[in-house]
Amino acid sequence: MRKGIRSIYFLFFICFSLACNPVYKASSVQYKDYAVSNLAKDSSFLTFLQPYTDSVNTSMSAVVGTLAVDMDKRQPEGLLGDFMADAMLTMAQKYYNTNIDIAFVNYGGIRIGYVKAGNLTKGKIFEMMPFDNIIVLQKIKGTVVKEFLDHIAGRGGWPVAGMSMVIKNGKAEDVLIGGKPLDLSATYTIANSDYVANGGDNSEMLKTIPQMNSGVLLRDALIEYVQEFSKQGKPVTVTVQNRVSNAR
Repeated sequence: MRKGIRSIYFLFFICFSLACNPVYKASSVQYKDYAVSNLAKDSSFLTFLQPYTDSVNTSMSAVVGTLAVDMDKRQPEGLLGDFMADAMLTMAQKYYNTNIDIAFVNYGGIRIGYVKAGNLTKGKIFEMMPFDNIIVLQKIKGTVVKEFLDHIAGRGGWPVAGMSMVIKNGKAEDVLIGGKPLDLSATYTIANSDYVANGGDNSEMLKTIPQMNSGVLLRDALIEYVQEFSKQGKPVTVTVQNRVSNAR
């Protein structure tokens, strides 16, 4: 009997607590003299932002050059990846004033699948490379180059410049660097993004190797690369060169 009475008292206590402690939901937020409500209807805030919006839109629509051909993202090799790898190799040699043997662009870092021939805007380059990846250089042994290339082969192939290879059974075979066979005892200078050089995309073999870093973004290098063609009155053109191919 006492047990039943305790249960009744307990239920009464719960009901009373809920009734006396209603849940409140804020309908608006007030900070001094400014009320934060529906932003879409806040014309004063939108007016404040408008000059910045216009500035960004104008900047992103600026034409930096022209493309002679359509470019696509594809494995083991596509024109878009070749274009980006060529830009990295060319501009890295300019920025660092040194010879670079190979340039790499990780396939997953390219965030657009297709670019049409014609005018190329700054906004389109931001779509290609939205990340603030920095071009870094590393000097690595031929044995590490082979390990890294096997890693790339296992992922279906990445854009490269300065070399060629054939993917066979998930490994890099017939590797040529500067037209010469890979020398496992040699040291090569490679250009890469800081993301990959720091071990990103499971590139652990590069993580402990010292880097040269001038702070130049790959995205800015792409823009300047295209602008160099424009200054010469030329469009950017790319052709498939079998840099990375699958064994037949």
